[in-house]
Amino acid sequence: MTALAHLPADFLTALRSMRSATGMLRQGDFRLEEIPAPARLAPYAVALEADVRDGDEELATGRFILLHDPEPPAVWDGTFRVVTYIRAQLEPEMGNDALLGSVAWTWLVEALEKHHARYTAAGGTATRVLSESYGTLADRHDTIDIELRASWTPDGPDLRDHLEAWCDMVSTFAGIPPLPEGVAVLPRRRRRDDPR
Repeated sequence: MTALAHLPADFLTALRSMRSATGMLRQGDFRLEEIPAPARLAPYAVALEADVRDGDEELATGRFILLHDPEPPAVWDGTFRVVTYIRAQLEPEMGNDALLGSVAWTWLVEALEKHHARYTAAGGTATRVLSESYGTLADRHDTIDIELRASWTPDGPDLRDHLEAWCDMVSTFAGIPPLPEGVAVLPRRRRRDDPR
């Protein structure tokens, strides 16, 4: 008997639906792979990691974790929970934009709506991170990152639309079009020695 035979039917359905997702094939160098899932958050979990690169430069990275608990905490509002993290480096002038956090949250909501990914109980935080270097690292340029940490409860075990929406979000954070109408593109971060 295989390990899959011991998994709940709903979790198997969710895994199959995630494997059928097609929206991951995006422009640019988009890589998606399975990584070890956290063991203590739920009895059943699967985790994916995505990176979007432009040559050697990382434009955005993220994690998509699907949790399943047949007897879930009440705050989940369902037996599944998606937990996600996305990070991208910004141009320094973008880091001071007071609306940056709301824009990041809007990208999540609009991506889920665009893919008709039904959900409840969404919540999250958007954070700007300024990194300054000192001492032997003083020659490094200051960087500003945007980080979105969010979670939501999918409406059932079909996760295809949720995973495709999340892949769109990671690409949006990387500044890779096409984007839905009305969504702004953050300019790609350029190295200071880049003549463009």
